[in-house]
Amino acid sequence: MKKTAASIFAICCLLSGKAALAHHSFSAEYDADIPVEIVGKVTEMKWSNPHGWIYLDVEDENGNVVNWAMETSAANSLIRRGWRKADLPPGTVLVINGWQARSGPGTGNIRSVTFEDGTRLFAGSGPSGSED
Repeated sequence: MKKTAASIFAICCLLSGKAALAHHSFSAEYDADIPVEIVGKVTEMKWSNPHGWIYLDVEDENGNVVNWAMETSAANSLIRRGWRKADLPPGTVLVINGWQARSGPGTGNIRSVTFEDGTRLFAGSGPSGSED
């Protein structure tokens, strides 16, 4: 009986450690020295954990439309900061401030979003001390 309980405990410890190892730090994927400000129309919002994602069409300097993937903090964290699912239907125009991914343009991490009416929401993600 003790051996079975110890085995179950060990398996649970190993499985819970896998999730912790899978989570990345900000600096592993994003560059705090490359701030971005993009303006685009929402194509999709994924409310998920451990991070949410906003996808939006952004016109580049050549007139080409690029679908950016912008990472936020977890859905629960966004809701605590005043975000609501109804605020981000496809077609919503946003100004996003954040940081570019180390892999290059097209992916980033959100600091804040500003809606056309001037409402600003913070994402709660980014390097330490980055939120206003």
